[in-house]
Amino acid sequence: MNGNQKSLTPTASTAEVDSFLRKLDAGVTRAPQTRGRLLFALDATGSRQATWDRAAHIQAEMFLAAQGLGGLKIQLCFYRGYGEFKASPWLSEAAPLLRMMSSVSCRAGETQIGRVLQHARNEAQSQRVSALVFVGDCCEEAPDALAARAGQLAAFGVPAFMFHEGGDLRAAAAFQEIARLTGGAYSRFDASSPDALRQLLCAVAVYAAGGGPALLRHAASAGGAVKQLAHRMAGGEGG
Repeated sequence: MNGNQKSLTPTASTAEVDSFLRKLDAGVTRAPQTRGRLLFALDATGSRQATWDRAAHIQAEMFLAAQGLGGLKIQLCFYRGYGEFKASPWLSEAAPLLRMMSSVSCRAGETQIGRVLQHARNEAQSQRVSALVFVGDCCEEAPDALAARAGQLAAFGVPAFMFHEGGDLRAAAAFQEIARLTGGAYSRFDASSPDALRQLLCAVAVYAAGGGPALLRHAASAGGAVKQLAHRMAGGEGG
């Protein structure tokens, strides 16, 4: 969100987060390269704490959802404050990801969605990324610049799943265009339906691990939001 919003009291300083990431990177056990790779990006600016906490509890279920499909590696990245952008190592277990997410709190600042897209492109350049998930509620960046970054990401075959909290129209338009250009999908959720985000994130974990056919099978027994997501992916609509 913008800088006029009050920042929540941080639980960790920038230096502490950096130290945590270095230790995590040094100690993580690398998974086999055949696992799906999901880049999980969140807006951690001022008003996002409730959604951040929700996502932290969901991530274990994402690993479980993908377990029978060859498994999953997740990299968490987030932005907050003014120019702060962090990315974890690629992790194949829920516990270290939860520890990291528990060490971070949200801070007021400006959106850095373009930086998320650039980071995803850089990761895909070195090794295939199955999907990008982004969870946020607003967009303060130029739509044309974001579209250019999304086009570059699309060249590496990385679909962006843009999950939009709330009803900001500018964000909706930007998120839908990013999803369209990358061959991903756009979906809106709000605080009144807390289960929707869990279902959607688990569905994308299934997609990252097993591809479109796995998502369609998963959707057959899932809720309406997941069925809509699978339909968009199957139809190549991206939004």
